[in-house]
Parts: sequence; structure tokens; C-alpha cells
Amino acid sequence: MPSWSSGSVRGERPDRPFTGYKLANAVLSADGERAGFVGLTLGATEVYGVTAEARCVWNGHHAPPRRWCGCGFYCLHAFGDALDLGCATENRSAVLLEVAAAGRYIRYERGLRYSRQRVRVIRESRCDCGLPGSALAEAGSGLIGWRHLVPACGRCAVGRPVLTMREFAARLDGPVRVEVPEITMPAASAPAFGVPEDGVPEDGVTAGESQFAVLAAEIALLHARLDDLQSRLDR
Repeated sequence: MPSWSSGSVRGERPDRPFTGYKLANAVLSADGERAGFVGLTLGATEVYGVTAEARCVWNGHHAPPRRWCGCGFYCLHAFGDALDLGCATENRSAVLLEVAAAGRYIRYERGLRYSRQRVRVIRESRCDCGLPGSALAEAGSGLIGWRHLVPACGRCAVGRPVLTMREFAARLDGPVRVEVPEITMPAASAPAFGVPEDGVPEDGVTAGESQFAVLAAEIALLHARLDDLQSRLDR
């Protein structure tokens, strides 16, 4: 978040929730059954759901937010400011959320730092190519028990494990509206996340297996054939 001049000197409590806009990274559980969000910087290792209470990652003995600490959720007042923030290189893989901010809060010129939030709407996402991100694809990174997802357009999603935004929202722990344009992926072009209940897909290849693993297996087979040929020549 950018540094803002503060408009208050003490923590405040609103009489009703504020509407704010924020960026977050989408995550999917290891079994593919649950979804959530993580922050971009301080909260990058703390998965939260639709309704969440802020927790200080440095000191669990005080209630966020504290002025002398950076803890708490952050949001911006203006949708346009959140769009601008999403243009930064380090934020390109984030989704833009509309939230209801409540609880204790500290007011700044352009936004709030606060203790409680509810995610209302997934408003915006962009694929790495610049087109609207209408699905979420495997990012190749994650946390223990959670995989990071990145926005992808219909073209860039082909051949990758993806969830549409609505499929992602259905895995959250509460209702969230989706305002991102939807895509229809051909079944053969969009591998599913997770594996069947017995733990092994019908073709014997796990859903998370990469093309590199397949290539490595082919190379190993080639080496075995070469070794066999060499042994025959040595006789």
C-alpha cells in the first residue's frame, strides 16, 4: 500500500461498514475443494476467507490495527486507485476485490486500515498478456496446503489447470458476487484441479503433473533403450 497522510490520531470504530477496494492473491487448497485469498505483502502467508478478522503477524497480544504497527487489513476508498495499484509489476497477478470494512479502523487520506472485513465482489482481474482475466490458473507457487492462482484469459488458459471465476467463488466459505466476464473452456483444453476421490485419475497421471515430468520420463526411457543397445554391442 502507498504511504498516506493520516486523517485521524486514534483507532476509530465506524457505526456501519465502509465500502472499500483492495488487491489480493487468490489461493486454492491442496485438495481443490476450498478457496481463499492472501495479502500482497505483510499478509502474504495468511489465508483468509469471505469474512475475516485481522491478526497481527508480529505480535498476537494486541488487536489490529495499531498506529505504531503495520497490522490490519488495508483498502482504498476509490475503485480507480485500486486499479492503478494493480498496474504495479508486483501486483499484476492479483484480483481486485470490493469489501465491506468494519471494526476498529484508522482513516487515511486515500483509504483505511481496519480489523474486520467481508469480501463482497470480485471486480477485476488481468491476465499476464493484458487481456481481462476471466479464469484463474495454476501459478506454480504456493503455501503449505494452498496453491497460488493467477488470472488468465481464455487464450492463455488453454492447456492449463484452471477454474472460472464463478467456480472459484463457489469454493469460498461464503457468497461472493463475480463481475468478471466469464469464459467457456472446452473440456479437453482445461485440466481440472485436484484428483478424483480414489486419488488417481483414470489415465494414471495426477492432475498436477507438469509437462516437464512427462518429458523427464520420456528421456529416462530413451536412456534405458540406449543402455540396452550398448550392452548388445558389447557382447
